[in-house]
Amino acid sequence: MKASRLAATGAVAATAVIGLSSPAFAHVSVQAEGTAAKGGYAVVDFKVPNERDNASTTRLEVNFPADHPLASVMPEPMPGWKIEVTKSKLAKPLTLHGEQITEAVSKVTWTATGKDGGIKPGYFEKFPVSVGALPEDADELVFKAIQTYSNKEVVRWIEVQEDGAEEPETPAPVLALSAASEGGHHGSTAAEEADDKTENAAAATEASDGDSSDTTARVLGVVGIVVGALGVAYGVLAGRRRSDA
Repeated sequence: MKASRLAATGAVAATAVIGLSSPAFAHVSVQAEGTAAKGGYAVVDFKVPNERDNASTTRLEVNFPADHPLASVMPEPMPGWKIEVTKSKLAKPLTLHGEQITEAVSKVTWTATGKDGGIKPGYFEKFPVSVGALPEDADELVFKAIQTYSNKEVVRWIEVQEDGAEEPETPAPVLALSAASEGGHHGSTAAEEADDKTENAAAATEASDGDSSDTTARVLGVVGIVVGALGVAYGVLAGRRRSDA
């Protein structure tokens, strides 16, 4: 009896732990591929798990932060999904590459195509978006998301995490921003990488030339020693011949 009660208690406790921990790993989230440095550009993935056993996720709507508008937002094409990009007028224009931007993307919506499309139960999918330039005066960006299922159920991932408070039941995806790189806000460019490769190649060539010069000097030194020795030997032989004469 005691063993059965302990087993039952353990099962209930385990179920409670799973139930409490589920929201922590099952909600819609956002994460950068690599780093998301302040002032730079990044590719971010919105990870969407399907939390239902009897319905597919057929629509995802991601709202971009109005307090830190992003001048460049480009979603990656995804088979099986129709993508709609919504832009809005900015209260304060942005400057990007010397040009003034008066509107920015406020929302991106993915809608599954086909009768049986979407994210099936037991699966998740990532929705990649290239964004920039990231703000320099913020440590994170909040993206409020709305997930719609094939049974018309809607889950709003829009609750903002408060400092010191427990995680909300339906938290909004949050992208953490890292410090800007020392060499500049935008990180290394293709031109900089090409320059690095050129410098490395030049250094390798100089090192090779140095090794060749050292080898040549050694060979010439040995030849000089041999020639000198032959000269001494010839002089000795010539002296002996004169003495014999």
